[in-house]
Amino acid sequence: MLDMKFVRDNLDLIRAMLKNRNNPLSLDDFTELEQKRRAILAETEQLKSQRNSTSKKIGALKKAGEDVTEISAEVRKLGEKISALDNELRGVEKNLRDLLLHIPNIPAADVPIGLDDSQNPEVRKWGTPPTFDFTAKAHWELGTALNIFDFDRAGKVTGARFTFYRGLGARLERACINFMMDLHANKHGYTEMLAPYIVNRDSMIGTGQLPKFAEDMFKLEGLDYYLVPTAEVPMTNFHRDEILSADTLPEYYSCYTACFRAEAGAAGRDTRGLIRQHQFNKVELIKFTKPEDSWNELESMVDAAEDVLRVLEIPYRVVLLCTGDMSFTSAKTYDIEVWMPAQGKYREISSCSNCTDYQARRANIKFRRDNKSKPEFVHTLNGSGIAVGRTVAAILENYQQADGSVKIPKALVPYMGGVEEIRA
Repeated sequence: MLDMKFVRDNLDLIRAMLKNRNNPLSLDDFTELEQKRRAILAETEQLKSQRNSTSKKIGALKKAGEDVTEISAEVRKLGEKISALDNELRGVEKNLRDLLLHIPNIPAADVPIGLDDSQNPEVRKWGTPPTFDFTAKAHWELGTALNIFDFDRAGKVTGARFTFYRGLGARLERACINFMMDLHANKHGYTEMLAPYIVNRDSMIGTGQLPKFAEDMFKLEGLDYYLVPTAEVPMTNFHRDEILSADTLPEYYSCYTACFRAEAGAAGRDTRGLIRQHQFNKVELIKFTKPEDSWNELESMVDAAEDVLRVLEIPYRVVLLCTGDMSFTSAKTYDIEVWMPAQGKYREISSCSNCTDYQARRANIKFRRDNKSKPEFVHTLNGSGIAVGRTVAAILENYQQADGSVKIPKALVPYMGGVEEIRA
């Protein structure tokens, strides 16, 4: 959330930002509400001053033995007006906060202005896409033929965009999770966490999923609880309403969770395979940093996510998201896109963002530089480290062989109990 005073003093900047983000939100209501808020405050202050001066007269009149009935009634009426204005002010401030919750974060100065993902500049590439002397199969074809995925039975049991993993497919998914968690903890210094899969409304507001993206979430019927769309939600809210010590920063957390997304805006997209599921596994990276450190911390977070693919020896590229493709809470985002041979293109497998103080302001997460310092908002960062199902899909497609079998990346063989390939 942006600071209300900042928005009030920089309306033209905010309007330009909304335009660059292709966000249709109007600030007209903000201006009207802010003017109303100021008017109520001014009127309340005037009435309080009048009540105070009138109340002083009562004491003098009582000492003089005069009747104070009329003037006491006047003081009561002033109190009633003040109380009514206080109630009105609470309503106005609630509406102002609700509007502020719908204003996205301001992109960093070096974020390119663009309409959509077609205008995301490439930052770098790693690895060489494999060449086959046969026609590359899609991961869902390979997985079905190898009897490690069962989409049909998942459709029967639950519905579309769900999957049963079986046999070595389930083992491969679990191997990827364990490998990623070990890599981030042992090599990159992240504290391993396991978080709840269910969070409350305040947590969803804190990280920016609510109120704007309610239709993308799975809500528990009759309860103010939601299934987590990403471990970013519980882990960022881990420090909600806290003041951290500067000595503990930066804090690094890695967390595996299943993720649940309604994919309300993705009708007709990636209906086959593991790319866009309602339930999928992901390892998430979270950082809490001092403001002056967050940009360097973003670069090291991206490197940690890239390292997963480097160790697995899967080709990828990194792109910088333009204003029209950024997430709501982000000030700067890098996407890591993995090579998918059957599609002949790179597909997103990780997104790493610096949210600056935007989420910290919503979730009230601060730090104190020393005992005498005023608390400041931390900067929060999050990134996929990485999406597990998409990693499995990338392994199947990049490591496939002419006979339909799939080799296991060397780094995963120990996690697969020594299994070096999957065969029908």
